[in-house]
Amino acid sequence: VQLVESGGGLVQAGGSLRLSCAASGRSLNMYHMAWSRQTPGKEREFVAAIDPNSEKTYYEESVKGRFTISRDNAKNTVDLQMNSLKPEDTAVYYCAVHTRSGALTDMSSYDWWGRGTQVTVSS
Repeated sequence: VQLVESGGGLVQAGGSLRLSCAASGRSLNMYHMAWSRQTPGKEREFVAAIDPNSEKTYYEESVKGRFTISRDNAKNTVDLQMNSLKPEDTAVYYCAVHTRSGALTDMSSYDWWGRGTQVTVSS
């Protein structure tokens, strides 16, 4: 499985970005998918997740109401719409596939990571 993230960039605080993750190699429509982020010197943290049928979504507290995760199983993609961005959202953002038992917020329960896309929010 290969995951490729895109859509990152530099944006001013209050702005928006839409990240996209395209998967190839196998269909991921049976898996929960997630976005995670990482800043230098810190471990990857959970941002958002979505169930296989797009019926349930989960968000880290600091992004609730600002970020929206969605997926298109026909296209094998998962997106993250990020609005009202803040400087503290600056990070490398990764998409990943939840393949192991464990909480959706536990990034050790994920496999098949992309290489990430940089998001920088200036103040």
